[in-house]
Amino acid sequence: MTLLPVFPASGAVSPDRAAATVAKGRIAWAPCEEELEAECGTLAVPIDWSRPYGPTIDLALARRKATDPGARVGSMLINPGGPGGSGVEFAYSAPGFFTEEIQRRFDLVGFDPRGVGRSHPVICSASVYNQMPYAVMTSQADFDRWTAYAKRLRQDCRARTGPLYDHVDSVNVARDMDAIRAALGEEKLTYYGVSYGTLIGQMYAELFPHRIRALALDSNMDHSLDVKAFLDTEAAGVEDSFDEFVAWCEHESGCALHGQDVRALWERLLAKARSGRLYYPGVTDRPMTEVQVLWQGVLGTEGPAWQMLSEVLLALDGGPVPPWMPPLPGRQPVTGDVAQLPTAILCEDYDLRVRDYKEYAALLRSSARVAPDMRLNPMPIEDLPICLGHPTTNPQHRLRYTGSAPLLLGTSIHDPSTPYAWTANVARQLGPKAGLLTYEGWGHRIYGKDECSTVPVDDYLISLVVPPNGFRCPVGGRVETKVKRQSEAWPTDRFPWAGPVAAPSFSRPSPSGTSG
Repeated sequence: MTLLPVFPASGAVSPDRAAATVAKGRIAWAPCEEELEAECGTLAVPIDWSRPYGPTIDLALARRKATDPGARVGSMLINPGGPGGSGVEFAYSAPGFFTEEIQRRFDLVGFDPRGVGRSHPVICSASVYNQMPYAVMTSQADFDRWTAYAKRLRQDCRARTGPLYDHVDSVNVARDMDAIRAALGEEKLTYYGVSYGTLIGQMYAELFPHRIRALALDSNMDHSLDVKAFLDTEAAGVEDSFDEFVAWCEHESGCALHGQDVRALWERLLAKARSGRLYYPGVTDRPMTEVQVLWQGVLGTEGPAWQMLSEVLLALDGGPVPPWMPPLPGRQPVTGDVAQLPTAILCEDYDLRVRDYKEYAALLRSSARVAPDMRLNPMPIEDLPICLGHPTTNPQHRLRYTGSAPLLLGTSIHDPSTPYAWTANVARQLGPKAGLLTYEGWGHRIYGKDECSTVPVDDYLISLVVPPNGFRCPVGGRVETKVKRQSEAWPTDRFPWAGPVAAPSFSRPSPSGTSG
């Protein structure tokens, strides 16, 4: 953490003036130690944007310069989501994710948001973190135990992290992003964000509506949902994706469960986990939890990687264990002295607090009604107890965008993690100020899935051409384009099921493989 001198002020300093002050430092770029073809640097930003001359932290950045300087449009900021995803790593792997045309036209700049990775992460004592109770509560006693633990964890993490702990919401990240824009010398922002990265973009649109050149938001968060709507829509999204997997298994002979009653097998695994008798291959010291079984249904449909999911479920049911068996999913105990906790970001962006076990149980029953197979989405269910009693500094609200630059929103119909309904609702909130691009396929994010779901994003980012609102891309859809094609892979840990994720090759994705 860096300390800047605190100057006496005759009045409050606006965040806009603060960003301008921060930008004067610029960014000193040098070859990255981990990726020599990229450049790395840091930018100091205030911990508290209302005190621009107070303590700062250094944001970590990575940049890949445009491959054709003569065709360069400018800098484009990128974020892979999370919360907790590394924009630095995203920049490292950008050649396997973005089309050659985007690489030719833009300096691709990724940054680890405050509280994440190389940018002063939120950390906690491993000894406290590893005492975390089971995520799903079944009684008021469980609720009381979790409430006390969440308070103790929060106190520990704040002590370990320092004052930044209270300033990691997406509004603060959006202000950081504007400081980065200014430090890069860009008059207006060009940005691609996916998943939780869309919330950063939405907050930027609210705060700096007249500094937007282009915002492409892929697989959107919906920041207008209360806790019940948040959990219900997450459950409905993952149930829909599970239904698609079951339908594929029924009709695809290559599915390892073809000919079986997939839903009955699924129920059998859940029951075995509840009784403490289900063990993950290679993990003999503790049985699987029911939540860890549910994680299979999310991770196996995010890509989607249905063939892999079918083989894993067969292995859990006593069948052959594939040699590539992925790690046990879900939150795990950590080794070492510290644990990172990006959930603190979610707690500051979403008020997920509930009064008591009665209200909590009603939420679970509501989710189970819309998701009879999946019951719930394990991602928010693992995070919700951590947020009990946690102050929310950027509470949910409808998106307020007063700018004139049109935004581009993208979504797939069958997304288990950011449901179609979320992006559709954000589009309704923005009205004519946004174009909605719908991929009529599966998985989380649409960029790179098909030519039809990729080229319009490129055209928007490069030439500010917005597809007609409501534009839909069928699976395998093609459009006329001059975009060059590539076949490199984007290595990522966001989709552990799928291994390397195919970069845009614009061929029809196969849900039985690793299409996303």
